[in-house]
Amino acid sequence: MTIQHDYVEKVYAGWLAKVIGVRHGGNIENWTYERIERTFGEITDYLHDFKNFAADDDTNGPIFFLRALEDYVCGTGITAEQMGLTWLNYAPDGHGFYWWGGYGKSTEHTAYLNLKNGIMAPRSGSIEQNGIAVAEQIGGQIFIDVWGLIAPGNPELAAHFAEKIASVSHDGNGKYGGMFIAACIAEAFVEQDIERIIESGLAVIPADCEYTSVTRAVIDFYKANPHNWRDAFHYVKANYGYDKYPGHCHIIPNSAVMILSLLYGEGDFSKTINICNMCGWDTDCNVANVATIMGVRGGIEAIDDKWRKPINDFLCCSSVIGSLNIMDIPWGATYIARLGYKLAGEQVPERWAGIFADTRTNFHFEYPGSTHAFRLEHNDTLPVSAWLENSDQHAASGSRSLKVHFSNVQGGCAYRVYHQTYYRPDDFNDSRYDPSFSPILYPGQTMEAKVLLPGLAGQRVKARLYVKDGNNGSFHYGADVQLTAGEWTQLQYQIPHLNGSCLEHAGIELVPMDGKGPKGPSLLCYVDDVAFGGKPNYTVDFAKERLEKWNGLHIEVSQLTYLRGIWTLEDGELSGSYSGEPAESYTGALDWADYEFEAAVVPKLGEHHRINFRVQGGIRSYAVGFAPGGKLALYKNDNGYRKLSETAYTWRLDQPEVISVKAEGSRFQVVVNGTSLIDYTDNENPYLTGMIGFSNAEGSHTHYRGFTVAGL
Repeated sequence: MTIQHDYVEKVYAGWLAKVIGVRHGGNIENWTYERIERTFGEITDYLHDFKNFAADDDTNGPIFFLRALEDYVCGTGITAEQMGLTWLNYAPDGHGFYWWGGYGKSTEHTAYLNLKNGIMAPRSGSIEQNGIAVAEQIGGQIFIDVWGLIAPGNPELAAHFAEKIASVSHDGNGKYGGMFIAACIAEAFVEQDIERIIESGLAVIPADCEYTSVTRAVIDFYKANPHNWRDAFHYVKANYGYDKYPGHCHIIPNSAVMILSLLYGEGDFSKTINICNMCGWDTDCNVANVATIMGVRGGIEAIDDKWRKPINDFLCCSSVIGSLNIMDIPWGATYIARLGYKLAGEQVPERWAGIFADTRTNFHFEYPGSTHAFRLEHNDTLPVSAWLENSDQHAASGSRSLKVHFSNVQGGCAYRVYHQTYYRPDDFNDSRYDPSFSPILYPGQTMEAKVLLPGLAGQRVKARLYVKDGNNGSFHYGADVQLTAGEWTQLQYQIPHLNGSCLEHAGIELVPMDGKGPKGPSLLCYVDDVAFGGKPNYTVDFAKERLEKWNGLHIEVSQLTYLRGIWTLEDGELSGSYSGEPAESYTGALDWADYEFEAAVVPKLGEHHRINFRVQGGIRSYAVGFAPGGKLALYKNDNGYRKLSETAYTWRLDQPEVISVKAEGSRFQVVVNGTSLIDYTDNENPYLTGMIGFSNAEGSHTHYRGFTVAGL
């Protein structure tokens, strides 16, 4: 089957709709129909205004589980076991990402602990292992959307993948729901009729399962009573309500209200998601699934601006990969669609080929309406109105760019359009699913952008790239360039080596060179082809970092994520410890390739004190450090650490040591206090890129004073 010409745009619409649905239902999750009606009446818009919507399991799961196709097999031969290993690699152990409600209560928590203790998928989610109540909760379908998005017009393929990933944690109707939703999404690429879309979903699951029978019962009620969705909900509640099923959040009641909303929504995106939200129960999950179906079906033009603007293309996640927890929705759509083309064995169309091939952090604005989470600010003390929007009026490449407008600007004042490259607790209203972050841009790396001043007569404006260091509030600038009206201007800036910084903002500063009086002219420009890339080169002193308090139970060390353990700051040093398994924390980016990583390590207690490199997640990395018996050891983590090399080295508790590792290709050279001690080449499926990190094992306690990373 040939992929549709509008596939990429529909993936963007579907993924954006998923995020909209999660946000729409997020703050009334688990409310009843009666409570929602009493509080809000008829819902027509978002119910809550967020600074930024924090992470959610409904979006964590899809975008990170999909990485199984990148890490293992990009094809139908991928196994449920490999998908289960993907869980272990990207989800923090016991915090963030999922609802960690306890073994036998939270299906995801149960499955994670099964996997962690060697009960591999699909047994990890089976009825035989966990019982029918645990296996048939809702999670089998809430994480499933991307498997439909990578299989446009091919519901059988979508269901094939969905069956494998859902079986990691679910079984029975819990698994069938995932297969059904993935198939519906795949069919929505090529079919407009809602009932036919639903039938495509039913065609991939057993005709005699309860999921099918309940879906058909709701369809029958709709055909007999097509005008009042509230009557349909009362029918669902009376026959398939929460009181009829065990567990915290069973799939069947929620699947029924999803079918109800799809039918009574009459093909309208807003009406469908509002009905689904007003039904209550697991609102964010249900609304997100139906929103994805409707987003793909109708495309971006079906999604009203009132849903899109508050999202601003930003998605917060809470995986162990901190730089991926700051995600713009177009990036996610490109990632998904790239896999879709690869699975289909088709070339990416010329229109998208350059964007899909660019390995940098790339903001291209080619998706209709996309903003890539760019924001505006200014230092003008006078009232200024500012807005940005996607535009097809001008483009440096492709057909679209970001249109930026400031009113009443004054000469000599700074007007900025920027991307936020790091987030802190004050950027959010809550600590939903405990996010934590590493920056997506670092000193030593390079910024690029193109700017167009459209040609206002006599207006003089200069532009320069900049970054803002959030640790001290300082700005660092590239070269000033005076813009030439009517011409695209290329800006470039290599960020210098910095010590103790945390880059929070990166963007373009515009400075009008004229303008007098209380009301100045407007400043209009277009921005395109913004990119971050290159090699890091920076130093972190933990005495300059901070503890970021989200709430009493969620406190993070700035710039770090952690897998497990106690990670905090003590006496100006990073401190890590745990009871038995390795305690691990990370920073940096997955795509860092060759670099030298040096850290000052202070063993405090125990016999295992390490630094990690080429970290690709919780079960994929290398580590080197001090080991029992006066040893320095090099390890590889492939769902468990194994020793690659060791040598004698006398180390002592409370004595600082500087460990340096040079990772170049598959060769690793380790130096301690200036002395070369290990030179090892890994010829067995080496990890060639990854973050840096810190770890210890077997109840050890380690301090770290700081570190330096320099790309090679």
